[in-house]
Amino acid sequence: MRQLDVSAYQTAEKLVIQNRHKLVSGDKVRPMWTGDGEQFWYRRGRRFFLVDREEKRPAFDHVRLAKGLADASGKEVDPEALPFTTIGFDATAVEFAAFDGYWRCLLDTYRVEAAQPPAGAGFDEVASPDGRHALFTRDHNLWVRDLADGQERRLTGDGQEDHDYATGPDWWHYSVLIRKLGFPGMPPAAAWSPDGTRVLTHRTDQRGIRRVHLIDALPADGGPSQLYTQRFAYTGDEKVALAEVVVCDVAAGAVVRAEAEALPMSQISPVFQRWLWWAGDGSAAYFVGYPRDQRSLSLNRLDPATGRVDTVLTETGTTRVELNQWAEGQAPMVEVLSGGGEVLWYSQRDGWGHLYLHDGRTGALKGQVTSGEWTVREILRIDEEARVVYFTASGLVAGDPYPRSVCRVGLDGSGFVVLTDDSLDHAVTVAPDGSCFVDSASTTEIPPVITLRDWTGRVLVELERADVSGLVAIGWSPPERFRVKAADGVTDVYGVLHKPHDFNPECSYPVIDHPYPGPQRNRVGAAFTEMPFAHEAEVLAALGFVVMALDGRGTPGRNKKFFDHSYGNIGDSADHVAALRELARTRPWMDLDRVGVAGSSAGAHQAVRAMLDHPEFYKVGVSTCGNQDLESNHAGYSEIYQGTLGEADYARMNNVTRAERLRGKLLLIHGGMDTNIMPDHTLRLAERLIMLDKDFEMLIVPGAEHLFLGYHHHTYRREWDFLVRHLMGAEPPAYRIAPLPFDPELLADWF
Repeated sequence: MRQLDVSAYQTAEKLVIQNRHKLVSGDKVRPMWTGDGEQFWYRRGRRFFLVDREEKRPAFDHVRLAKGLADASGKEVDPEALPFTTIGFDATAVEFAAFDGYWRCLLDTYRVEAAQPPAGAGFDEVASPDGRHALFTRDHNLWVRDLADGQERRLTGDGQEDHDYATGPDWWHYSVLIRKLGFPGMPPAAAWSPDGTRVLTHRTDQRGIRRVHLIDALPADGGPSQLYTQRFAYTGDEKVALAEVVVCDVAAGAVVRAEAEALPMSQISPVFQRWLWWAGDGSAAYFVGYPRDQRSLSLNRLDPATGRVDTVLTETGTTRVELNQWAEGQAPMVEVLSGGGEVLWYSQRDGWGHLYLHDGRTGALKGQVTSGEWTVREILRIDEEARVVYFTASGLVAGDPYPRSVCRVGLDGSGFVVLTDDSLDHAVTVAPDGSCFVDSASTTEIPPVITLRDWTGRVLVELERADVSGLVAIGWSPPERFRVKAADGVTDVYGVLHKPHDFNPECSYPVIDHPYPGPQRNRVGAAFTEMPFAHEAEVLAALGFVVMALDGRGTPGRNKKFFDHSYGNIGDSADHVAALRELARTRPWMDLDRVGVAGSSAGAHQAVRAMLDHPEFYKVGVSTCGNQDLESNHAGYSEIYQGTLGEADYARMNNVTRAERLRGKLLLIHGGMDTNIMPDHTLRLAERLIMLDKDFEMLIVPGAEHLFLGYHHHTYRREWDFLVRHLMGAEPPAYRIAPLPFDPELLADWF
C-alpha cells in the first residue's frame, strides 16, 4: 500500500476552520455601530476602520496608539497586531481592554491612560434600553441590578427548580459549550420594553421532563468522574419544556401572566427565537403560538397590563407551517404595522414563500404583497410612511434558485423592483436606524465584495474586496457549482464539487459525499463562504478526494413541495446517489467504485443511513455526533420536521434497528459530553453492530461537546486516516496536527 505524502496533511491542516481565516482577508465585515447610528467601526485583522455614509478611513492612527499603549503599559506593542479585538469609540477617544487592564486613548494627543471600564451588563445579563439596569437570574428567579450603584432587586419570587424564570431548555441554556468557552452562563430569556419599565419573559416549566445523564470523566477541578444530568424531552414524550409567558413591572414588582396556553420549547426559548417580542411603542407584546407539530401558527397580542391575549390571525397546514424556512439564525417574518392595525405575514400557502398583508384587528387578508415562483428570504426594512417593504429573495437569478437578491415592493403589491440586479448572492446587514445596509456580494466561486449601500441599491462606500491569494497559494481552487436531476429524474437540484489539489483529469479519484439534510438550513447555498461544517469539504479535497455537497429535495429555499420532501423522510440519500451518478457520466475522473460519505450532526445520521440504504454504492463512512435514532432526539426537531410518533415512519429513519444492512467500513465519532445529540445515539448503534458481529471503528472523546472544541487536532486526524486508508487505499503519513485553540469569534461562522 502506497503512503500518502505528508504534504497533503500539512495543507489540509491549513484549511481547517481554526486556521483557514489566516489565508483569507477582507471576506467579512461585522459592523459595530456607534451610539448615534451615523457611523460604524469594524476590524480587518487587527486594524480598525471607521465608516460613515461617505468614506472609510482608519479609526485611529495605529502607530501612534501602539506607541502610546507601549509607553503606558511598559510592554511591546505591534501596530499591525494590536492586543485587543474590540473598542469603545467616540469622536475624542478610543477605549479598549489589553494586558489585563482597561485603557483610554485621547485622539488629539494619543496619550494612553488607565481607565475604569464602563459599567455595563455582563454576558449573562440583559441591559435595559437606557443602559441603567441589567436583568439576571438567581435562585430560579429573575432579578434586576442597578448598573450605577450595584443594588439588586428580585422581580419574581415563586421560581423553583423545574419551574423557574427566563431560562431555556437545559441542553443549550446550561450547556457544556457555554462553560467551556468561559462564559458564566446564558443571559436570561427576557426582553425589556422600549421604555425600560417592563420585562417580557416566561416562566419555564420543566416539571416531569425526562432526565438524561452523561459522565464527565475528567472534571475541570481534576477530581473523580462526575454525573452530569440534564432535562431533555424525547420525540413523543408526554412532557416537554413549556414557556408560560409573563410580563414583569419593574417599578411595582408585579408579575402579569398571559391568559394563554404555555408555548412548547424543547429546543430554544421563544425570546431567543424572536417569536416573543414587544410592539415598537411598548403598548403591547406579541407572540407566535403553535402546537408541538407546528401544523398551525397563530399571532397573538398580549396586553402587558392585564394579561389579556387576543388571537390576531391563524394559519394551518397539512405539514409544518413556517414563518421562515431557515429556522437557524433568522427571525420569523412577521411584522406588526400601523400601531397594530396591520400585519405583514410570511406564508407558503400558494406553494412559494411570500408576504401577505392582514388586518391587524380582525386578521382578515388585505392582499398578497409578493408573488411568483421564488421565495422571500428575509424582511430587511419597512418604510411605513412610503408603504414599502425591503427584503431579500431567492429564485430571481436565472439558472440558480439560491442567490439572494435585495428587492423592494409596495405593501399593496405594486412597484416590485430588484435593487441588486446581478447574479451574485447578497448577504445583508441593516443599520440599526434602517438608513442603509452593508452588503456582501459573492458566489461560490467569486469572493465577496463588501459595500455600504442605500435603499436604491447605490453603493455609498466600498469596504472590502476579499483576498483569497493565501488559499490559492496552497493549491486551493473554488468549488464547481453544478445542477443535476434528483432521483425522480425531473427536479433540478444544486450543489458544489470540490476537486483535489493539483487536479489532473487523467487521474481517477475517490469520491466523498459530504451531506447535511437538516430541513432548517441549506448545506450549500450560493455564497462564497459556505455553511457551518462545510469547510470540512475543502479539507477533504486537499487530501486528494473529490467531494460533493448537495442541497437535495427537502432542504429550504425552494417551493413548498420541494421543502416537504423530507417530511417523514429526513436523511434520504437517493438524490445524492442520483447526483453522483449523473456527475460521473461527464467526469470520468470520479471513481464511483470508491465512494464514501462523511457528515456531522444531522449529516452524520444521513451518512449512516446512506450506507444502510445504498450499501452497494457507499463503501466507507464517517459519522460524527450523529442522531442515529430520531425517537431519542429533540422533540421539537423531530416532531416538526419528521412528523409525530404513530403517524410518521420513524423505523425507516432508525439507523440502530436497521444496522444489519451495513456492509462498508464505518467510523463512529462522538463527544462524551455532547448535550445536543447525546452519545448514547452512537453507543446504541455500536451495541447493535457488536451484537451483529459487524466490523466498525469508534472514537468516543470523553470531554467533547457537539463542536469538539479543544479536540479537533485528534478527531480530524482520525477521520482523515480512516478515509485515506479505506477509501483512497493509501497509508496515512505519520503526522500529528498541532493543537487548535478556538477563537470564540469563529462561532459566528458556525451558526
